[in-house]
Amino acid sequence: MKTNLLQKFLRILLGSLMTLAGIGHLTFQRQEFQAQVPRWLPDDPAFMDFVVLSSGIVEICLGLSMIFLWKQQIKVGITLAAFYILIFPGNISQYTNGISAFGLDTDQKRLIRLFFQPVLILWALWSTGALGYLLKSQK
Repeated sequence: MKTNLLQKFLRILLGSLMTLAGIGHLTFQRQEFQAQVPRWLPDDPAFMDFVVLSSGIVEICLGLSMIFLWKQQIKVGITLAAFYILIFPGNISQYTNGISAFGLDTDQKRLIRLFFQPVLILWALWSTGALGYLLKSQK
């Protein structure tokens, strides 16, 4: 499915942001990301670190895929949207447990953050043409 110039720009921007976030998981924001590991998972520090590191690697791979695998952009967009859905429980956990990280130091800020996840899902789907593909396949 063809995408326009704005979609291409936003796909590359999202891929760049995902790559940067993934690098943050592995380096300078490692402890911040541990705040988003759901509290219903084992609270062993080594396990929590593994979750952060492995999700960082996935984010780097998805980010680079958004940038460079443009021939597979629909599949990549759907995969990234699914990833955003899978990590959403971490954002909910941060809100319900009142955990401060990334400047989200009040319940109000953490609640507002939850409403950005659907935006990211739609961004991934729209910028790759996956949204149009999925809507077209429903007909």
